[in-house]
Amino acid sequence: MNALAATNRNFRHAARLLGLDSKIEKSLLIPFREIKVECTIPKDDGTLVSYVGFRVQHDNARGPMKGGIRYHPEVDPDEVNALAQLMTWKTAVADIPYGGAKGGIGCNPKDLSNSELERLTRVFTQKIHDLIGIHTDVPAPDMGTNAQTMAWILDEYSKFHGHSPAIVTGKPIDLGGSLGRDAATGRGVVYATEALLAEHGKSIRDLTFVIQGFGNVGSWAAKLIHERGGRIIAVSDITGAVRNPNGIDITDLLSHKESTGNLKGFHGGEAMDSNELLVHDCDVLIPCALGGVLNRENAADVKAKFIIEAANHPTDPEADEILSKKGVIILPDIYANAGGVTVSYFEWVQNIQGFMWDEDKVNEELRRYMTRAFQNVKNMCKSHDCSLRMGAFTLGVNRVARATLLRGWEA
Repeated sequence: MNALAATNRNFRHAARLLGLDSKIEKSLLIPFREIKVECTIPKDDGTLVSYVGFRVQHDNARGPMKGGIRYHPEVDPDEVNALAQLMTWKTAVADIPYGGAKGGIGCNPKDLSNSELERLTRVFTQKIHDLIGIHTDVPAPDMGTNAQTMAWILDEYSKFHGHSPAIVTGKPIDLGGSLGRDAATGRGVVYATEALLAEHGKSIRDLTFVIQGFGNVGSWAAKLIHERGGRIIAVSDITGAVRNPNGIDITDLLSHKESTGNLKGFHGGEAMDSNELLVHDCDVLIPCALGGVLNRENAADVKAKFIIEAANHPTDPEADEILSKKGVIILPDIYANAGGVTVSYFEWVQNIQGFMWDEDKVNEELRRYMTRAFQNVKNMCKSHDCSLRMGAFTLGVNRVARATLLRGWEA
């Protein structure tokens, strides 16, 4: 089942639990606006090449739409639609005043030079600048993009609208980015994990962890779990996988990856088959990479007692059902990885106020938001006698539905 079908299925289940009117249910599912643009640029050798850019603005009932821009060969309308919708529910679960959006360009950034990436980003911004805005739609980095990409968008947008630091989040610190933003998603994952484990009378230092994906989110989550005394026994990324039953020294692993660019050859553990990582014996499994990695083929073999969804949509609905029957507790993505968008909100607030926070304040506020959101999800679970995933979806959908009705939506 693709990401859009799975997201729609979860939404409809939540709508039934909430008893939503069929008309508002349909209204909430349809995106506010879908944008598709041609982006033609000259390559460094003088030839012209064209790419297709997308921006889906899903809902703005609770505030400006918010979501990343990804550069990836497999960017397509279905994926962007699904991720835009997930952002709507995610911002509502976190209780920040945003709606959801998502965008992307179907390209492989590794095949483009830095100057080509800059030209592509500027052309994309030119095509959509009148449809995004500080109080309309605020982009952020995603897969294949970074702080530099946001700097180019900020500069190009400002040519049309004047200096506008709040138009994007995830910017370089020198251009108004927030301290703590780089670590925010991984740190939020750890705060969410602590909240869940406390509910079950456990703590990070008591348990073993397996982390799939060692990019920005996975590496920060690993570093913070390691600092709290958690034993990380296996880690993987696209370059390979490593395990150590006595616990991997994450500081050493980070140094090794920084110097070599991959996990291969790390002397603090033994190489293992990446395909075995998801079914490795552990207490807590944290998928931090692509969607759909837990599916009906491997779900029955998962040995973890807890799964923390740091990635977007890592668990297919079929796997969700299998894992639930096994008694595995899954902390859903629309809550677990909301730390990034929460600190993006803090960045936006700082830009609008023209007053920047220190990093301790950012981290303290992030903990407060993540802890409060977990309790709100748990309350919905009790009210509707449902799983954590449906608790999060009912919380998010209910907040958006209420905002829609309060603004004067007519059936």
